Amino acid sequence: MSAAADARRALDPVVSALNGIILGKERQIRLALACLLARGHLLIEDLPGVGKTTLAQALARALGLSYQRVQFTSDLLPADVIGVSVYDRTSGRFEFHRGPVFAQLVLADEVNRATPKAQSALLEAMEERQVTVDGHSHALPEPFFVVATQNPSYQLGTYPLPESQLDRFLMRIELGYPAAALERELLRGRDRRELLASLAPLLEAEQLRALQAAVPAVHVADPLLDYVQALVRQTRDSGHFQSGLSPRAAIVLLRASQAWALLHGRPGVVPEDVQAVARAVVAHRLELRSAVDGAPGADLDRLLLEAVPVP
Repeated sequence: MSAAADARRALDPVVSALNGIILGKERQIRLALACLLARGHLLIEDLPGVGKTTLAQALARALGLSYQRVQFTSDLLPADVIGVSVYDRTSGRFEFHRGPVFAQLVLADEVNRATPKAQSALLEAMEERQVTVDGHSHALPEPFFVVATQNPSYQLGTYPLPESQLDRFLMRIELGYPAAALERELLRGRDRRELLASLAPLLEAEQLRALQAAVPAVHVADPLLDYVQALVRQTRDSGHFQSGLSPRAAIVLLRASQAWALLHGRPGVVPEDVQAVARAVVAHRLELRSAVDGAPGADLDRLLLEAVPVP
């Protein structure tokens, strides 16, 4: 059996279990898993109460990852996230007390309610997978996955995330309201917290690391690379966007496409894999020059995905 088929066999039960917790959101669940497999970080932007925190908790439990939740508030300090050095009178030296960022899955809840200074505490951790305190670097556990939730910017008490921090998130997704039939099931069914408590780990950390290591090995043909480059070039040359995608954005778009292919048991990337992850990967990295009729997602499809021929 191929490595891609083995990966799908390992991950399908995880998808199924998460579908039992977060109803009717299989696409978002698969995007979250692809983001983790690609060694990226995930931003979930939506209204309170639609299941953002529940999804993060369910991912941690199903994947057997250590989990810490940080509630971002206006008075949060960087030391509340990464930890602090405390003087030990017995030893006569400072001892570093690790903060909640030292977990395999860190939920940064309502990340845009904290000040930019507190938000910046995550930057080094997300990019370098380490934190530096008093000149000493401390490695973070592997795998390391940040799931941040964000309230819509029009809500009171929010601070916009700077572009440098938005770029640290490989994907941004929305959950949205459930369909009426699924909402009825939520109303009649068991409490989500009870379901979470009964969710057993379906993977071990070592298995997950092996799956992450398999992502770069997913085959990418030259015509597929041409397609990715054409999408990136469209964002730079079309005149529709304030600025085009960076080379780093192109790299993570390809990596996310490889992860999506692996998640579906394919040994190589096809254009449909790129299209499946494109909106989640690039939408928060692009800004339209002027208002265009239609929803933002439709704009991106029309101005990017539909504008570039599929090989």
